[in-house]
Amino acid sequence: MVVHICCSVDSHYFLKKLREKYPKTLLRGFFYNPNIHPESEYKLRLMDVQKSCKEYQIELDEGEYKLAQWQEAVKGYEHFPEKGKRCVICFEERLKETAKHALSLGEKEITTTLLMSPQKSFAQLEDAAKKIEQAYNVRFIWEDFRSGGGTQAQFALSKKARLYHQNYCGCVYALLPQRAAQNKPATEMFEPINKQIQPGSIQERIALYKKDQLKRRQGFLNYRLLSARVSQKEKTVPAYILFYSLPNRTRISGRFEVIEDGIAWCSKGPMIALDLNFFNNLAGTNFKSITNLLSSPLDVDEELKIREKIEGNIYSLTPIIIMQNLPKEKILFECKAQIFHDVRELLARV
Repeated sequence: MVVHICCSVDSHYFLKKLREKYPKTLLRGFFYNPNIHPESEYKLRLMDVQKSCKEYQIELDEGEYKLAQWQEAVKGYEHFPEKGKRCVICFEERLKETAKHALSLGEKEITTTLLMSPQKSFAQLEDAAKKIEQAYNVRFIWEDFRSGGGTQAQFALSKKARLYHQNYCGCVYALLPQRAAQNKPATEMFEPINKQIQPGSIQERIALYKKDQLKRRQGFLNYRLLSARVSQKEKTVPAYILFYSLPNRTRISGRFEVIEDGIAWCSKGPMIALDLNFFNNLAGTNFKSITNLLSSPLDVDEELKIREKIEGNIYSLTPIIIMQNLPKEKILFECKAQIFHDVRELLARV
């Protein structure tokens, strides 16, 4: 039986129950989910599924990440709500590829772990499954393992197995309105150009879930720098913006008053400027240029230590700008940034 697998949280308990009900049937997993955005999130979920299948000694095949094909299939339904027509098309696309993969292996029985998700409609899955059965002459194995406390058992088992529990279905068209309703940016859909790992990011979770240790959730104030530019007389000046820099307006123009060698303050901001040598002394680094710092930044935690040394606490929102040399003329600082309540996962302390 070829089992389409959407994620580890839904599959772990489902595969266990399949094994119990069909002890003589060879199960083979198939990870085909081009609906998952972005690709880094796709890789995170695949990594977790690989872990789950390894535990159950189930061979896993990975389908092609046919993002363009999936987008074309749901075209025109992007703004439909979750559990609407777009979801039916999405189910059909994934089950179609599962049926084709099964036939290529000489198998004619398929099922999907989507049946385990409490967020999915049984009626929609049933409609999609019937279409695939007729079109590809396969048999869809219908199992309701949700009932009788199955959903609760599923979450308990996934927690025990330390699996990644995602907080959106994977589809960008569902993610964007979900984040808008939460008044949060869809941080899943972008990452810093300099590849710095941001708090609460997919990249942080990938690093975390490579460690098979207990995890806990933490509520915190997250931050994203959306855009920034420092200029003098309309000419861009290389600069690095420290984490948690949140100006009280998007455009600040002013001169800096030197406090001591390497650090200056702008009353129009408030805003602080550091020259690169001063920053290197604080951070214990040896960056030769702002370009070097931009391409190989410190970890966020290290940046917060610099902020604490200057401002007395890590949660100061004063913009802190690092430049090669302190500006002697008026500068224009243009910046868009956002602070928002968020939840991240951390390794639990023993």
